[in-house]
Amino acid sequence: MSGRVETIPYKLPGGVIWASIPVPALLLDARNAIIAINPVAESFLNASEKNLLNDPAFDRLSIDAPMEEAVVRVRQNQAAMFINDVDVTTGERAPIQCNIQIAPLGDIPDVVMLLVWPREIADRLGRVAAVRSAARSAIGMAEMLAHEIKNPLAGISGAAQLIAMNLSAEDRELADLIVEETRRIVKLLEQVEQFGNVRPPDRRAVNIHDALDRARRSATVGFAAKMTITEDYDPSLPSTYADPDQLMQVFLNLIKNAAEAAGSSGGTIRLRTFYDLSLRLRRADGGGSLPLQVEVIDDGPGIKPEIAAAIFDPFVSGRENGTGLGLALVSKIISDHGGIISVDSVPGRTVFRVSLPLAPREAAVREMEV
Repeated sequence: MSGRVETIPYKLPGGVIWASIPVPALLLDARNAIIAINPVAESFLNASEKNLLNDPAFDRLSIDAPMEEAVVRVRQNQAAMFINDVDVTTGERAPIQCNIQIAPLGDIPDVVMLLVWPREIADRLGRVAAVRSAARSAIGMAEMLAHEIKNPLAGISGAAQLIAMNLSAEDRELADLIVEETRRIVKLLEQVEQFGNVRPPDRRAVNIHDALDRARRSATVGFAAKMTITEDYDPSLPSTYADPDQLMQVFLNLIKNAAEAAGSSGGTIRLRTFYDLSLRLRRADGGGSLPLQVEVIDDGPGIKPEIAAAIFDPFVSGRENGTGLGLALVSKIISDHGGIISVDSVPGRTVFRVSLPLAPREAAVREMEV
């Protein structure tokens, strides 16, 4: 069926639940016309609900599957149907692979719900539970090492302060950086030691680019000295809600991971930020959006296929002498902030993406007043 049809839009109960569905969702009437869509579907279709209502759904969505027959079966059997690994396009974008779910609304005859699960989002959401479990195991082992690491750090910090007394102003800046970084590491190790009863992150409105710049500056005078680091920032990106030191630690670890993958020959690391409304998480409070995206992209050899699925697990490392704790710690911190970290890797391009929430309005206002 094609051409616009006239129908009465369905009044949705429980608007908060409907709006928090993390993937494109549409309600279709008996003629397969759209009678309701959620915000993610508006973004996916690049059109407002007002412009989409009453349109035939399969004029707006081209799905490489016999959708009209599938919808008829769902209505007849009053049972959900799943169609996996099909190409979906809106006519304005290249096809992407998705899983499709069609479900009846038992108390509303002939109305069905159509859910479109882009594979990227489905895969990322499916990794959250595994990431959290792996991170906790990693920190548990790190607790045993923390005390022994703190002792030599105190010596390094003290030696750097003594050396700084006889240095030029330019060289003293490097010595001060050693002191600053050792103190930050000690603070991190103290949190690791107390992981069983660790305090929540000290969250406030944080400019993501400030945290990235702190990490970049620290990296370029140390382990990433042979790397070319480029920036591709969205300057309009609003603040996230995070502990600034923990967020800086995440970015520093990701840059270090990229630099170590490149080896002595060096390479390029691209820091990219952008805004994306397509990812939402279901939570006990009704759901949450993770629109702030940070990507750390390198042109190294990529992650070995045999460890790619477990890269956030403890003691999994692509390097011969790697501990496999760095990425597990990163995933734990991002999890504590209500965010998600994911990775896509092929030889010559590895992308770690961190997805974070917006800072509440009141927190952003407080930060501006400081």
